[in-house]
Amino acid sequence: MPLNLTLLIPIEEEKRATLSTKETAAHLGLANQTLRMWACYGSGPIQPIKVQGRLRWPVKKLALILGVAPHEA
Repeated sequence: MPLNLTLLIPIEEEKRATLSTKETAAHLGLANQTLRMWACYGSGPIQPIKVQGRLRWPVKKLALILGVAPHEA
């Protein structure tokens, strides 16, 4: 099921520490599979962390890649 981009929170307003692969891919304009390959091969500009066996992508690092200031709690 595709992610509804109108519901995507701008990264500078995102309050969560990590995002799903689907959300991160939408922010970067990439396919989900591209991020999974980055995780598998250790390539790409950002690496995920595993939370309960699932890939989660750090918002602070994503904000750096996108060139925006992350939300500070």
